[in-house]
Amino acid sequence: MVGVHLAFYSQRLVDGVVEDFCNLGAWCVLEPHRSHGIRMLRALLAQPGYTFTDLSPSGAVVPLNQRLRFSSLDTETVLVPARPLPWPRRTKVIHDPAVIESRLTGMDKVIFDDHRGATAARHLLLQRGDRECYVIFRHDRRKNVPAFASILHASDRELLSQSMTELSRHLLVRHGVLCVLGELRVIGPRPSFSLRLKRPRPKMFRSTRVGADAIDYLYSELTCVAW
Repeated sequence: MVGVHLAFYSQRLVDGVVEDFCNLGAWCVLEPHRSHGIRMLRALLAQPGYTFTDLSPSGAVVPLNQRLRFSSLDTETVLVPARPLPWPRRTKVIHDPAVIESRLTGMDKVIFDDHRGATAARHLLLQRGDRECYVIFRHDRRKNVPAFASILHASDRELLSQSMTELSRHLLVRHGVLCVLGELRVIGPRPSFSLRLKRPRPKMFRSTRVGADAIDYLYSELTCVAW
């Protein structure tokens, strides 16, 4: 074996229609065979009927994807410094998997079951009054500092934005997270005390079937591969 291109396959319900997704993962070819690397990628993209995502393209891959008719997602990202203050505490943060599982229903329950063993996915439930928000996050590195958490999924984005102080404090105390990273397309309204990143990481997709609004970060290397 001289080359590998990982891919993560899933079927997702989009506007009541089951759609096939292929998430492009790590792409490695030994130096003497680099000229054949593009053939591997083209073979993946030749699969009919798929929506393709590339959620962590390197700098050199981005222009290649553009030539292959990939579109860029809006990845405007904010950074929320963790606040260790014990107040406000209007939102309860639940981290016990058994309790989270018992509270989830419908599609959130399906997502939890599908990702309970995913290496990079971490699960939380935010509770405020009779409202709940199911959150999936991953540990992340920036400039080789492993002190960040990236939000990958939030079932109630408004509640998440309102509860960012409690969430960031929980992540600081229990996970050593100094800053929370969230794309506005994932977390919704911009939280208070957040800073916009000047250079958010690119994410791309190619599809003739679904639009950018249907692209999320579940069932991908972002939930399945820790780095």
